[in-house]
Amino acid sequence: MSVLSLADVYRARRRLEGRVLRTPLVESPALSTVANAPVYLKLETIQPTGSFKLRGATNALVRLAEAGCRRVVTASTGNHGRAVAHAARALGIEACVCMSSLVPPNKVEAVRALGAQARIVGRSQDDAQHEAQRLVREEGYAYVPPFDHLDVIAGQATIGIEIAEDLPDVAQIVVPLSGGGLFAGVAFAAKQIASAVRMTGVTMENGAAMHASLAAGKPVLVDEVATLADSLGGGIGLDNRYTFSLTRERVDEVVLLDEASIARGIVHAYEEERLVLEGAAVVGIAALLAGRVRCVNGTSASRGPIVLIVTGANIDIDQHRRIIGAA
Repeated sequence: MSVLSLADVYRARRRLEGRVLRTPLVESPALSTVANAPVYLKLETIQPTGSFKLRGATNALVRLAEAGCRRVVTASTGNHGRAVAHAARALGIEACVCMSSLVPPNKVEAVRALGAQARIVGRSQDDAQHEAQRLVREEGYAYVPPFDHLDVIAGQATIGIEIAEDLPDVAQIVVPLSGGGLFAGVAFAAKQIASAVRMTGVTMENGAAMHASLAAGKPVLVDEVATLADSLGGGIGLDNRYTFSLTRERVDEVVLLDEASIARGIVHAYEEERLVLEGAAVVGIAALLAGRVRCVNGTSASRGPIVLIVTGANIDIDQHRRIIGAA
């Protein structure tokens, strides 16, 4: 029996009404030409916090608020922390966000601007998570995981419902892959509604914890390194309860990208799509440009629509200028 149901996802959608945007699918003529198939961008960048993370964080915090919780903590590579801070402020809840020194300064400041406490701990997501768990044990905070939590997964899964409703003949969904909360949620919901849809995860070559874990058949540790796709950094947790198994059961392929490919994705997004995107958000674009996305329906030889989930716009603007200027 699945730990998650489609009913859970529809309940999450009701909780998110009026709090989170239903984002558009926008066809990309440039990418459709590259793929020789219709390509659509799912623009989570227009969420109030600039990222899809607002869905899972809001669903989890609404449920905690209903249970009387007034104090939460999380560990984040930036976007989840910003989402928790936003949702907590809207609900009148105190929030603390633990982040490592690898998190870009603009993402740290965005958390503080929303009224949350930002704690910088160590040089990895694991270090930040250890501090968050200490606050849970010693100071009574409620923990809101960035991905491995059913309420968070159900919130992200609402993206899968929207895609299936707006594009019923979708053949493939390409999802940035990190801890697996987004991938697991979208794949679960999409395959419940459109069982033949192909699910492709994309991540960076270095420090790809979910990819390494899938290859090993169990959660494993990886060294976290600096990458343009900084939001995809961090481990999945050796005690991972949900996202590893949900991802393993539904992933059709994982694509790994080098840093140069990610940079090309950022440049393409700016020059061709008129979008300013962070590295993690362009990995689907980058994989398609590199010829790494198979544009074939999983059940036939016909080419079908492809959806690339564009996850976040919270790139450091100076970094973005350097990448565009070097192109």
